[in-house]
Amino acid sequence: MRYEELTIEGRNAVMEAFRSGKTIDRLLVLDGNKEGAMLTILKEAKKHNTVVSFVKKERLDQISTTGKHQGVIAYAAAYEYAEVEDILAIAREKGEAPFLVLLDGIEDPHNLGAIIRTANLAGAHGVIIPKRRAVGLTATVAKTSAGALNYTPVAKVTNLVQTMEDLKKEGLWFVCADMDGEVMYRQNLTGPIGLVIGNEGEGVSRLVKEKCDFVTGIPMAGDIDSLNASVAAGVLMYEIVRQRLGNSR
Repeated sequence: MRYEELTIEGRNAVMEAFRSGKTIDRLLVLDGNKEGAMLTILKEAKKHNTVVSFVKKERLDQISTTGKHQGVIAYAAAYEYAEVEDILAIAREKGEAPFLVLLDGIEDPHNLGAIIRTANLAGAHGVIIPKRRAVGLTATVAKTSAGALNYTPVAKVTNLVQTMEDLKKEGLWFVCADMDGEVMYRQNLTGPIGLVIGNEGEGVSRLVKEKCDFVTGIPMAGDIDSLNASVAAGVLMYEIVRQRLGNSR
């Protein structure tokens, strides 16, 4: 399967991308350029809640593949994002307790793609990522997911903490992955659950961790102290699967 690198360069091309309904993850704009056509583009970005970064010309020149960026480059999602409600609806349609994976600041596209792939195989109903300080659905993510993006919805939210609060009202509870957490085998990971995986270097942020109902960890007997984020996510997802299967007997 072939995926396009979805970078869009130039004022007209970026404007048409917005008008056509394409999901723009991020907009890079030449610092100080807020007049004429660029002002119209910025208004569209605000309307669609697109993250805008003002950067130096050297940065745009470095990224540009055409040499004709005209002061603006857009990063478009390789796939359309779902809504959180879409994910809950899938669980309801299947008659299953919701199983969601929430990613707090995953920055490596290979990690995100691998987590989406495992989430699909583990039967998770969807993945939720934050809008800022995290990778979106790039072509690399799509490729690494090995087709899972065609089946597992990914929602992108402005505020992960608020989303967790809303989901708690729907009956979900949240378990946060952390090295210092109670060993996963000793915890009850059944029922409607959201598994929270943190940033590759810093782990789960303080505010998100405070919203989790408890913290769980993976037993480790080696000489190093952590697993890759996508590997840790996979281990914990399959512990949830194991406990769910045990409950269904």
